[in-house]
Amino acid sequence: MTGRRPVAVVTGASRGAGAGIAHALGAHGCTVYVTGRTVDGGGAARGTIGETAAKVTAAGGEGIAVQVDHGDDEQVAAFFDRVARERGRIDILVNNAAIIRDEMMGRTKFWEEPINVIDTLDVGLRSSYVATVYAAPLMVPNGKGLVVFTSSSGAVHYAFGPAYGVPKAGVDKMAADMAFDFRDVGIAAVSIWMGSLLTDRVRAIIAGNPEKFGHILDSAETPELTGHVIWALAHDADLMAVSGQTLIGAELAVKYGITDEGGRQPPSYRDLFGVHPPQQHSHVMR
Repeated sequence: MTGRRPVAVVTGASRGAGAGIAHALGAHGCTVYVTGRTVDGGGAARGTIGETAAKVTAAGGEGIAVQVDHGDDEQVAAFFDRVARERGRIDILVNNAAIIRDEMMGRTKFWEEPINVIDTLDVGLRSSYVATVYAAPLMVPNGKGLVVFTSSSGAVHYAFGPAYGVPKAGVDKMAADMAFDFRDVGIAAVSIWMGSLLTDRVRAIIAGNPEKFGHILDSAETPELTGHVIWALAHDADLMAVSGQTLIGAELAVKYGITDEGGRQPPSYRDLFGVHPPQQHSHVMR
């Protein structure tokens, strides 16, 4: 990726994890295509793809906002056609788009929630597969590249219920299986567990009741941390050795000497709770 501005695609980047990852990649000089459904509201609206793209550019990269509904395959195909015309390649793909409905985040039983909470299987799991299918032809000719699935430890323990945990487990497995198909063309695929995230929404909750929620600051990480980790991983000479694995972002940050906001080093869920990704077996059926 030397001698040219790297091209990255971050899906679901209007706010939250995707926005932070895109911002961090912009700080490393990337051209970042920022996708999502929420369009720019003339500069007044918060949490839009336009706002994220502007932050990417302000950080030193080139932010390009493109409205895409990742539940619509035709829109996704059209988007990657545009990237092909404008750039001709993709160096980093970050599959982050997901539908997270408020009803899923309560303390209810799954049968007490509306059926549409399981739309995470469409925009979250399936959408990650579709985006990678369309991105692959823009990566394979380069002989190198990185596909990242954003995930969490909810893949291996209860977290909010099946509508949350099943897609996380699914993208971890997707990274493993795609890595097998990618292995002869130099493209790495990994899933990265993020910890508790200091999104704008979480920061507002903490600010509203610091006595109750201030402890979150001790272990949470900014979304930007994952973006810096992705950049370091993409430039690791041994990248292909970890292709197919589910990796813990906080542990990668330590490995690459990356600190978070305020010089903090967020802890790994392995250290906090003894939670770690399972190992993929080497047996192959073809």
